[in-house]
Parts: sequence; structure tokens; C-alpha cells
Amino acid sequence: MNRVPVDDRMIPLSPRPATETIRTHGCSIVLRRVEGPGATEFFLHCQPADEAPDAGRQAEAIYRAIVGVLEAAGGSFESVVTETVFLRNLRANIQSVRDARQRVLAAGGNTSHRPATTEIEQPPLDERACLEVSVQAVLPGESPARFETIDASAACGCDECARAHGLRIHLGDEIRFHAGGLCGPGENAYEQTLGMFGLAEELLHQAGMEFRDVVRTWIHLREMDRDYADLNRARREFFAARGIDPVPASTGIGGGPVCDAHDLCLGVYAVKAGRPPPRTVMTSPTLNEAGQYGADFVRGMKVVEANRIALHVSGTASIDEHGRTAHIGDFEAQADRMLVNIAALLDGQGASFGDVVYAITYLKHPADAARLRLKLRERGFEGFPHALVAAPICRPDLLCETEALAVLPT
Repeated sequence: MNRVPVDDRMIPLSPRPATETIRTHGCSIVLRRVEGPGATEFFLHCQPADEAPDAGRQAEAIYRAIVGVLEAAGGSFESVVTETVFLRNLRANIQSVRDARQRVLAAGGNTSHRPATTEIEQPPLDERACLEVSVQAVLPGESPARFETIDASAACGCDECARAHGLRIHLGDEIRFHAGGLCGPGENAYEQTLGMFGLAEELLHQAGMEFRDVVRTWIHLREMDRDYADLNRARREFFAARGIDPVPASTGIGGGPVCDAHDLCLGVYAVKAGRPPPRTVMTSPTLNEAGQYGADFVRGMKVVEANRIALHVSGTASIDEHGRTAHIGDFEAQADRMLVNIAALLDGQGASFGDVVYAITYLKHPADAARLRLKLRERGFEGFPHALVAAPICRPDLLCETEALAVLPT
């Protein structure tokens, strides 16, 4: 395996060919396929058509492209289990995007399926894009899978909370659960955090699961600098009250939820089987543990599932082994250290960048986009669906952060 030196360490370069890039309906889709013993899993990231000038037409082209790619692979939109919509201007464009999505899906008879969906204001770094969309889909093999929507009781009176739901997937004797965009009632971030975690727990109970089955969370905060401390305080209380150990992998990042009444939203992924799937907390000699500075998540979680071995890498930035921000004010050095940390987490589980099937990189200053893309290419962090968006990071001195999912064969 080829390696490149970074920050006096060696990062493995992907030994695999680039992931398939598909041009259809004027859009660009990057697709990664994972073949498992029970199902084929697809990870897609779609960027809009060059000629589409507004969010509605971009969304229509994107969903036509996604449906077409899934149908060509033998599936349909009903194969989708998660969907993340990254919007440049959520308030101005959310309804036109939803309307376009509905038109496309209705034309294909896919109106009843409800994947776990997160719609978030995190502007794509491609300045032409009003939105970009990532999806994960599961196409069962010989043994059928069963997808079930689980509706939540409304946490408050807003229209968005009335839409809250989760998706339970039966894959052999294993159950997976996905939910996105969950919000909680409350006057402040502390109360809303407890509310949204409680809502997730309610959905999990309806799915026959407990919060201890959660291996990964995503938390978006409208006001990162104001609310991150309250999030951490409430999350710690919630986990302590339920004896959650180990705590899940997680990303806590800036992003605007759909409803103005809520300042945070939550996504979760849980997995359960007759025999509990083996879990391993992923660690790295280049990073300390986040709990040491009051953030209750692990740096990564390895889960041996029926169809795959999943390596969930939490949101990772330029943090050193003592928990300090490394290379303050130096973007290139921060990007290097971020990738060193991710590589070390993967390497500890016998994986490399070549095993990554999906990633999101968050950039504090969009003006650094060209430097970010160059750094990712130089270090071989490519060859998979990868969303690049602008978002505030959890510390004011951090300039970029990346989360990733890598998959090893069972």
C-alpha cells in the first residue's frame, strides 16, 4: 500500500480505483457499492445539474438522477434508508425542494416510502449548488428485508415535529433503525437536547430497541458557540441516567434545522440482533478521548453487523493527544492533522481510506474550499461519496472537521 508522510506520520493512500461517477439528468452522482452476504448497500452523493438555475429545478434533476441510478441497480427509491439534504438557503428553498421531490417520486409510484431524512442548512461548497443530496440504500439478496416506518408522537405543535419518524429494517435476524431531523421542545438548548433524545428513545422503544443499541448520532446546532455546552451537559445527564456505556460515536456540528422553533436536531443509527453485535470503541494514539473535556462521544465505533463490519468515525478535527486544538490559525496544518487522526482511527481496525464508503467534511470558512480540495487530493482522501459543506465547528479555533463511515467485509 502506498503511503504519504503527513505531520511526521504516514497516511495510507487508497489502494482501490476511484468510485464510479455517473452523469445522468445533468447531475453528477458518486456511487459506492458494498456487497454483503445478505444485501447490497449503496452510498450515493448527488450534485445538481449545471444548467438548473434554482433550487426547485436542481432538486427535480437530483431526484430523477437518484431514482434512475437505483433502478438501474435493481432497486428503487423504496430501497433508500437514509437521505440527507444539504441546503444553501433552507428557509427560502425548502418548500420548492420538497415539492420537486414529491413530483419525481409520485411519477414513479414511490410516495408511501419514508426514509430517515435530515434536511439541514449547510451550504454546499460548490457555489452553483442550491442543494446536494446523499442517500444510503439497501437492496436485499436472497432473503427479503422488511422496511417499517415508525411514527413518533408530536413533541410539540409544529408541523416538523408532526413529521417525525424512524425507519426499522429487518435484515435476516438483525434489526437496524435510522431516524433523522428529530427535535425536542424546550426554551433552551439544554431542554431541547433532553427532549430530542427522549423522542429518539420513544421511537427506539416502538422499534423494540433501547438507546444502548444506538451506535451513532448526528447533532446539528443552529447556534454552535451559544449552545454546545448546554448540549454536552444535557447529553451527559441523559446517558448517565440510562447507564449508556460505551456512549455512541457522534458528530456535533453547526447547521440550521428546518423549524425556527427548534435550535437543535438529532439523527440516530441503532442496530440489534439476537446475539448483540460485537462493538469495539475505536481509539488513536493521536487523539485523547472526548469525554475528558466534557463531550460524551467516542472517537469511533466498530460494529460487527450481519452484512458488514462498520467503522463509524465521529466528527474529527485537528485535535492533539491532549485534547488541545493543534495548529491554531494554520488551515493546511489543521487539515493534515484531521486526516492523520482519521487515518489512525481506521488503521487501528485494519482499515484505510480505501475502505471509506461515505464522508462529510465541514468547513468553517468557504473561502478555504480550494485549499481543502487540494489537501484531500494530496492525502488520498477520495474515491467515495463525499459531501463538502460549510458549517461552524464545535470550537472557534477549529477550521475543518470530517466524519466518515468505512466498511470491511464480514
